Order: sequence, then structure tokens, then C-alpha cells
Amino acid sequence: MKDKKGIFQRFLDIVERVGNRLPDPFILFVFLAFLMIIISWIFSMFDASVVHPGTGEDTPIKSLVSGEGVQFILTSMIENFTGFAPLGIVLAMMLGIGLTERVGLLDYTIRKTILKSPPVLITYTVVFVGILGNLASDAAIVLIPPLAAIVFYKIGRHPLAGLAAGYAGAGAGFTANLFVAGTDALLAGISTEAAAIIDDTITVTPVDNWFFNIVSVFVLTVVGGLITTRFIEPRLGKYEGEAVEEDNTEELPNARKGFINALLAGIVYIALLVVVIFLPNSPLRNDDGGIVPSPFLDGIVPIILIFFIIIGVSFGMTVGRIKSGKDISNYMADSIKEMGGYIVLVFAIAQFIAYFNWSNLGTWVAVNGADFLSSINFTGMGLIIGYIIFTALLNFLITSGSAKWAIEAPIFIPMFMQLGYHPAFTQVAYRVADSSTNIMTPLFPYMVIILSFMRKYDKNANIGTYMSLMIPYTVSFLITWIILIVIFYYTGIPFGPGISANL
Repeated sequence: MKDKKGIFQRFLDIVERVGNRLPDPFILFVFLAFLMIIISWIFSMFDASVVHPGTGEDTPIKSLVSGEGVQFILTSMIENFTGFAPLGIVLAMMLGIGLTERVGLLDYTIRKTILKSPPVLITYTVVFVGILGNLASDAAIVLIPPLAAIVFYKIGRHPLAGLAAGYAGAGAGFTANLFVAGTDALLAGISTEAAAIIDDTITVTPVDNWFFNIVSVFVLTVVGGLITTRFIEPRLGKYEGEAVEEDNTEELPNARKGFINALLAGIVYIALLVVVIFLPNSPLRNDDGGIVPSPFLDGIVPIILIFFIIIGVSFGMTVGRIKSGKDISNYMADSIKEMGGYIVLVFAIAQFIAYFNWSNLGTWVAVNGADFLSSINFTGMGLIIGYIIFTALLNFLITSGSAKWAIEAPIFIPMFMQLGYHPAFTQVAYRVADSSTNIMTPLFPYMVIILSFMRKYDKNANIGTYMSLMIPYTVSFLITWIILIVIFYYTGIPFGPGISANL
């Protein structure tokens, strides 16, 4: 007798069924691109415009049906595709990951190290590593989920549960970390400029949300692990798919020696990197000698790619799977062949996002929504929660965290400062809303790559499958973060060194 499903699980079933009846993602985004053309034309007919809060300039809604719009569509199509930021990151990372997978290093490492860990800790480790992965910026979203799927597959658990846990940590938990990351510096700079509208003596620093972020890492790790084991895995059931890859590293000659050589090569590479970073006037540090921001962080994807190539080649040469440079290129080419579906999807989604940004519809929605929120006369924590929900919904239209904050900060930071709230507190509220809903919005550039990874294990996986797996993480992370903000607010725990909710 089957266990009765709870209301939430039945709701997810509906989401999955409805979502999977949608057209193929490529066709869906082609349709949305055409819909964007029509909406921009309608808005422009009514001369819709908005004053950009950052520049103070009147920003009209531009029609994609106009002469200028048609020119943009035709002349930008290739650039939209090739300039789509995640495309290069994904393909570059897969070159390195694919190489290590095909020579057998990835499989050997998982079996000999991770699989020996207590099974109960693996889920939480995946979420924890995913959250900390934002030190590598968007590279973590490409790297961690597929590796987590392989780990789960190797221990007899559903690989999509591992993929979901890794993706939730890296995507929805993006803003949290034990360390100060590039995101902290980027948002703090925008916050400082917005605060100057009211008081030009206030400076928001990259560490002003640090204490809150540290606590968030551990709290979200527990929440993400519980969601995976209590909701996601029971929902998915036992994995009945065929073996994704042959487990053929046991018979490889010198596999253990290859692993040791790869480990040593990786350590040497990291040691050389550290030496270069700490050299006087290092080209990897910024002008002030710091790391956040710096060329090192800007170049983190190539740095990680080279690391994977080095350890992959070391292992492959030792075990005899790499005998010439041609073998290396062949393994890399094989890994890119599997990304064909993703590349096709990117072409469609890149056009849609480009049309949306060019028309200024996102700015119009953001500013008018903010004006409405400021006019309803909420105060206290009710206002903060209302703002968090507004930003979470806005993330479905504008996915770039820095671009959205550049629009919101000049509106909400001055408004909240006049109510006595510190700009860094407003920034925290923004960050939790933006981060937790990343994995839910179809406009998130990495949705298509995760869907491609999902189809490796379930060829019938579609947007409905994706959404039904992501909703529990988004809802739980957002609620958890709101509770955490309330606790910090009412207990007076500082959000960063010397930073409280009030000025």
C-alpha cells in the first residue's frame, strides 16, 4: 500500500505535470522571445517610460517592432549567442571536468575518498560545498551539481537528488559564505553610492554582512540537507535508470599511482599559484594589494580549468589512457559533444534575455514595483519582509544580482535610511531574496545547463521536473533566511563588524 502524499508533494506533482506539458525549452524560449517583441511594441504605443533611479535619466520602453528594434534583432543575434556569459564558462569547465572523467580520475577519486564517508554526511557535505563554491563565482554552479549527481549515483541514491542538492547550495545559497567573496565587494560599492544620497559619510564595506553570511552557511546546510532527504529523495524514489558510465577504473593499471601523481601535480599547481599571488606587485592582486576584487577572482574559471587539465593529464598518462596530445583533445571533444543540446538551448534563451534587457521592460517593472511598495506605508519588520518578497518576485524578471541591486539600491536604501535602517541591513534583505529564488526563475542562465545534466539521468526530464525539484529549496531557503533576519533584528546580533539593523 502506497503512502499517502502530503499536500506539498501533491502540489509538486501538479507543478511537474503542468511544467512537463510545456513545449521543449528551446521552443518555449523562442515563443517567449516573440512574446517579448509584442509586449515591447504595446508598451511603446503608450509611450511608457521610467526614470532610472541610478542615473536619473528618463528611460523609455523601446519597441522591438520599430526600425531600431528590427536592426537590433538582426545585428545582435550572433553576439547575443556568442556573448552569452554562461556559455563560455560552461564549455570551458566541461573541457576540464570531461577530461578527468574520461581518463578515470573522477570515478576513482569518488570511489576511494568520498564514498568512504558516512552516508548520512554526504548530503550535507554536498550542500555545504555548493554554498562555499560561490568563491569561484558562477563556476561552482557548473562544477558542483554534476559531481554531486555522480556521487549519489555511486552510492546507490538517486543522482537527481544529488544534482538538486548541489545546485541548491551553489545557486540558492549563492550569497552566503564563510569568507568574503567578490559579491560582497560588488554589492557594497553600489550600497555606498546609494547611501550617499542621504549621508555621504556612510560607507558599506565588504564585511558588513559577514557575520550573517557565516551563520547562513551552517543553517542553510542543515536545511538543504533535510529538504534533500525528507522531500526530494522520497519524491524521486529509487533510481531505475541505466548505468550512466562504466565503472572501469578498478582494472586500470597503476590507478592508485595515477591518483597520487594527480594529487601531487594539483598540490604543486596550487602552491605555485599561492606563490604568485603573494609576490610583491603580483599581477593577480588588485592595485591596493587585495584579493577582493582582483584579477585572480576575475580569472578563477581559467585557473580552475588549468587545474583540472593538469590533474587529468597526470592521471591519464600514468594509467596509460593518454599516450599523446591527440588523446587529450579527443577526450575534451567527447565531453563537448554531450553539450550539444545545451548549446542549442542557449541560442534561444540568449535572444529572449537580450530582447528583454534592450526593451527596458525589466527596469520599468522594477521601479514601478518599488514605488508601489514605498507607497503602502508599511513599517518595521513588515516592511522588510514585504521588500524581501518583492525582490524575490522581481528576480523572475531580472536575474542579474548586481544589475537589480543597481536599480533597487538608490530607491530602497535612502527610503529605509530615513526610517532609521542601516544600508548594510537593507543589503542583507536584498541578498537573501535575490539568492534564494535564483534556481526558480526560468531566466536564470544556468537553468538550461542543469536541465541538460538532468537529462543525462532522465531523458524525459523537462521544465516541470526541474521546477518540482527546485521549489522546495527556494521556499525553505527564503523562509529560513527571513526567520534568521528576524532573529538578528530582534536580538541585536550584528550583521557584520559593528553593523546592526539600525543606524
